[in-house]
Amino acid sequence: TPKMLTRKIKLWDINAHITCRLCNGYLIDATTVTECLHTFCRSCLVKYLEENNTCPTCRIVIHQSHPLQYIGHDRTMQDIVYKLVPGLQEAEMKKQREFYHKLGMEVPGDIKGETCSAKQHLDSHRNGETKADENLNKEASEEKQEEDNDYHRSDEQVSICLECNSSKLRGLKRKWIRCSAQATVLHLKKFIAKKLNLSSFNELDILCNEEILGKDHTLKFVVVTRWRFKKAPLLLHYRPKMDLL
Repeated sequence: TPKMLTRKIKLWDINAHITCRLCNGYLIDATTVTECLHTFCRSCLVKYLEENNTCPTCRIVIHQSHPLQYIGHDRTMQDIVYKLVPGLQEAEMKKQREFYHKLGMEVPGDIKGETCSAKQHLDSHRNGETKADENLNKEASEEKQEEDNDYHRSDEQVSICLECNSSKLRGLKRKWIRCSAQATVLHLKKFIAKKLNLSSFNELDILCNEEILGKDHTLKFVVVTRWRFKKAPLLLHYRPKMDLL
């Protein structure tokens, strides 16, 4: 029976799988080492790798000189943590809003989106107490369709300037773009390749501060690790791929 197949698990029993080994807190902005798949808070891992090149858990060498290029945002793990730990996501969003307000900065789009979504959910819940089940199902379907068509507009946004630093490629007519902070360097390569009519995006290198970026890096990661304390837009250069011997 369904009751026999259902088993309650205490959060304490799975804490070891959803906490950061560096700060011992629940994972925030979960980031995974691609070499060994161990996961940590992004801020904890970035700070640790400024002086180390090994995984904090298994001590495997991530990369001799550029370990930050071999870690990536783990959105699935972060979604799992937020679903398992009651109130964690709301508390984190509140902290981020307070942080930006304290600095007098505009609250990023993803935090605004969370606030709006929470308000919409609350209003829907209140109205649902007096509506029929079929109306609730209709509203849920419409909300889901609206979310599916959002195209990451509610994500935190990053302003980018794409410059060409090679005479072998032409510059973009529109080099200023704004997109989701969760977009990756690979997305930018595909975008540039399409605009320049290149046969493959693998023919490109994208650099920040004259350093080649890994294709799996998110733009948020690039901003945090290579454009910290600098004003927008994030300046990136592209060029034909160079084969290193």
